[in-house]
Amino acid sequence: MNKVKAQIEELLYSNAPHFEIAKVLKKDIKCYFDTLEETFTTSGGKDFLVKHTKKIDTVLKLVYQVAQRDMFGNYAPLKNAIPLALVALGSYGREQLCVYSDIDLMIVYKDIPGYNVKEMIEKILYILWDTGLKLGHRVHTVEDLYAVSKTDITIKTALIESRFIDGSHFVWTETENAIAKIRHDEPEAFIRLKLEEQAYKHRRFPLTMEPNLKEGVGGFRDANLVFWIGKIFYNVDSIRELPAEIVEEKEYRPFRIALEFLFRVRSALHLATHKKEDKLRLDLIPAIATLLGYEASKEGHMKFAKKVTESLKVIRLYSTIWLERLTRDYITPHTDKKCIYPKEADFNGLLQQLCTSADEPFYAHPVFFKQLLVADRPERPDDTLYQTIHAFFYRPHAYSILSTLSFCGLLKYVIPPVKKIVDLPQFDGYHQYAVDIHSLRCVYSLEQIEDPFIESLYLRLGKEEKAMLKLVVFLHDAGKGRKRDHHLVGASLFKVFAKKLQFEPTLIQMGERLIHYHTLMSNVAQREDLYNEKVIIAFASHFKTKKLLDMIYILTYADMNGVGKDIYTSFNARLIRILYQRSLEALDHTMMIDEAAKRIKKEQSLKRNADFLALSRTQQRKILQIPSDLLFLRYRPKRIIAIARKAFELENYAFLISNENNLVIEVIRKESFNLGYFLAKLSAFDVVNMDICKLFDDLKYFKIDFSVKANEEDLMLIENILHKSFDPKQKSTMPTPIIKKNEIEIDCEHSKTYAMMKLHTNNQKGLLAYTINLFDIMGIDIVSAKIHTLKKRVRDLFLIEKNGNFCHNTDTIINKLSREE
Repeated sequence: MNKVKAQIEELLYSNAPHFEIAKVLKKDIKCYFDTLEETFTTSGGKDFLVKHTKKIDTVLKLVYQVAQRDMFGNYAPLKNAIPLALVALGSYGREQLCVYSDIDLMIVYKDIPGYNVKEMIEKILYILWDTGLKLGHRVHTVEDLYAVSKTDITIKTALIESRFIDGSHFVWTETENAIAKIRHDEPEAFIRLKLEEQAYKHRRFPLTMEPNLKEGVGGFRDANLVFWIGKIFYNVDSIRELPAEIVEEKEYRPFRIALEFLFRVRSALHLATHKKEDKLRLDLIPAIATLLGYEASKEGHMKFAKKVTESLKVIRLYSTIWLERLTRDYITPHTDKKCIYPKEADFNGLLQQLCTSADEPFYAHPVFFKQLLVADRPERPDDTLYQTIHAFFYRPHAYSILSTLSFCGLLKYVIPPVKKIVDLPQFDGYHQYAVDIHSLRCVYSLEQIEDPFIESLYLRLGKEEKAMLKLVVFLHDAGKGRKRDHHLVGASLFKVFAKKLQFEPTLIQMGERLIHYHTLMSNVAQREDLYNEKVIIAFASHFKTKKLLDMIYILTYADMNGVGKDIYTSFNARLIRILYQRSLEALDHTMMIDEAAKRIKKEQSLKRNADFLALSRTQQRKILQIPSDLLFLRYRPKRIIAIARKAFELENYAFLISNENNLVIEVIRKESFNLGYFLAKLSAFDVVNMDICKLFDDLKYFKIDFSVKANEEDLMLIENILHKSFDPKQKSTMPTPIIKKNEIEIDCEHSKTYAMMKLHTNNQKGLLAYTINLFDIMGIDIVSAKIHTLKKRVRDLFLIEKNGNFCHNTDTIINKLSREE
């Protein structure tokens, strides 16, 4: 800086024009800004801001010197003799000027004849503009200051935190006298307006994962408000200087640590964006975290974002407590909600008071926050506390209780399962809040249901069921922040905690299931075909009773509403309602639901299988989308993968003949397989079991178990028959079995997609071949078949696709099978 001063002195001596001097200053400022990042790495939060403020002070002092020399030449009077002063306002006045923030400058003067002060002010401003500094300025006479302060609350706020930079100390003394008058002018109106302004900004900038560090909840404006009101009453230069009955030392320390961290974050935010920026956007987190020395990884970014939220909450807590102490003689409590004051001294008594107050929405007075913070409590919750906590979830407005504990930073103590998720960010592009805030908002949505139908479902629940569901809603994401699937971890955490709260085992089991599948309803509703019966059956298989289905519907509503604004829309609400109603209808199909549940279990086993994981994503998807449940119900994962691999390699058809204990034939075909012909040709062998399964890409798998072992000489004949069975022209004669009408059962209402036919008759040669051949002739497509013979009686079940050829011809089918045409 000394070099710059010397350059300017030389330019002044040579009467260089203003723009030449400004050019030197501009170059110096650019060089300074180019090295700011390096300076930042070696400075603390407030220290960096003070250094930056002092640098700007130096520039302004030089500009004042230039203007003074230009006005008076070698006959310049002393500064005190010129009725003009440069005064810093706003963050610049508090020595908290951030890198790209506006430099709020006020020039105060006295309009005395003989001093061409206005011309000097113009010179100062012109030079400053030429330097490229981002300047916000005001020019007032000392006499105007009081009147100006009456015009706008923001101007009054700026004036009361003024700081002298350069010029006349006499003018500054008069300015200070004017500011003292301004400070004492209508303090009650000032406080009321500033608190209203704070409430508006909190509504506009809530504590999301993209917080506004300046104007939002827990931001610098909250801290500034404590300073401004403290300045009004005590004329202090910092919060720390406020009396001990306002700001206790043990309170100030965590507040200062949080504020220091946020100073650094905001400075890094400006450096990373090269502009004035107060919103910590998610896309900026990697760059800012790196500037602050965090590891360049997802874990490092999570740790940084978590610290930001934690710090904002600390500022919010202590600024709230201190503001109440400062303003209690001027501000009356809100009337829109019940305000509660502490009546007890011990921690459990305070929790019980919160609990008994929750018959309606309430907010805790800041004195209550303080009492909760200082009250003695055991190292971890004991049985007595758990009894009180259990009662929380029976109250109609538990949100008021939980949000109070959250405000005080006591949530993870009182509800241990949420320890990992407090302040935990969610970088999923969907959630707008940290996990704990999202969970609280979900409880609020549960207690303030706006959908009349969902509300009716909730009101029908019993008292115990409502309490359990409320706990589920609060803990549904408690498993996040761990390596394992958060659904599984959350269900486990819920189970342990619910046992400590002594919920009934049956309710705990329901709660576990709800948390395990808490995202399923919204995912299925928004991503799957809701008119595909298999989709509905698969979903309903997880919630086999209306009660569970109602609860997952309510949970989904609360969860989506807790994510953020405009997430639960009329569009997705309609989709979820359709899924609920169709699933409710599906509950009548108990057999299909049971089978779907078994299939899902097998799919989960498959997904853990190493051979399955070795397949390509496309192949994995095709296996999981196989329409036939039979394949999943009858075979182990290893066998399913083997069948699928064979199908992936298939050109036309393939078969396998095994003859160890009995004859078993497996066929995978792309072309038409004349099953009736094949079975007729092998009618000498009794079929004891047959599986027909639709695979993927129009492939089908057949597995036919015969009752006996074939002779060696028969195997070549069987192989030849198999090859011929792929020729649709092949015909064969077959015996006509005797089937009675009452031995045929057809159910066309089995499901919306499939009809079912059962045959319970005597085992006869050619029975299966005759039936299959009839189906082939009539164009009836068998989706799956279960062939079972016991004590010379067959119990065959066919699941048949509703393609118009079956249900429209049931009388014809029965007559043909029973030969009564």
